[in-house]
Amino acid sequence: MNEKTSGPVQAECEIISNRKVGAYHHLTLAAPGIAEVARPGNFVAISVGDSRTSMLLRRSFAIYQATSRGPFGGTIEIIVAPHGDGSTWIAQRVAHERLNVIGPLGNAFKIPKDPVRALLVGGGYGSAPLFPLAELLRQKNSRVEMAVGASSAERVFAPVEGKRSVHSLVIATEDGTLGSKGRVTDLFDNALTNIDIVYACGPMGMLKALSVIGTAAGVTVQCAVEESMACGIGLCMTCVLPVRDKEGVIKMLRSCVEGPIFDGAAVQWDGIGTIPPGTYGAPK
Repeated sequence: MNEKTSGPVQAECEIISNRKVGAYHHLTLAAPGIAEVARPGNFVAISVGDSRTSMLLRRSFAIYQATSRGPFGGTIEIIVAPHGDGSTWIAQRVAHERLNVIGPLGNAFKIPKDPVRALLVGGGYGSAPLFPLAELLRQKNSRVEMAVGASSAERVFAPVEGKRSVHSLVIATEDGTLGSKGRVTDLFDNALTNIDIVYACGPMGMLKALSVIGTAAGVTVQCAVEESMACGIGLCMTCVLPVRDKEGVIKMLRSCVEGPIFDGAAVQWDGIGTIPPGTYGAPK
């Protein structure tokens, strides 16, 4: 299976609906050229503001669901957590307005050929792209377990849908308002019993902790990193992070093109935001 899409398109996508889900906004967009080739793990980059805006940089959102058929010719769904000016502006858009969207972008989660026992771990609304992944894995007869975490119950995305989508679901919140009290990584007690592969999407600290646990257990952890992706197409270089390749060489890779899905064991988590010593192309 080719994990790369056939190429992104830029389109004016009509907003079909915008509804509040807990602390987040669930937007459905008419996007036939994007929906038909989108894969779990891909994302879109959306322009913000009007012609007079000072917000020049696009905002990136993982694709929650993509449907290639229907009355709109194809739709994509995204989850928006309004916190900055850009995401707040997008969250305030209403039905029938249009958004300038580029997508699908990035690589996709790699799917094993044979059935596996998979663990999907999401933090906050980062769990959204794991739902279509769970569906795809179950279609291949894999056992799918999910663990989601957030600061509070309001920020756990779609817990009811999670229970329906996987074979088992566990939840952790830092304030204890839903599920176990603590961080989602605390649920594993530094072990991954009977797990063949881990897929994760959420805050970088969570991804780092999971990668450490996975390495100790000998389990691959595919991480969808949350770097700021200003252009989404690899031009601006704002989303680079240090990753060790198969030959052992550290290279600065673009999250929006070579990622956002990386092998957690290859990411140099402590070097993010820097150019680690020995990085390919760095001054000696």
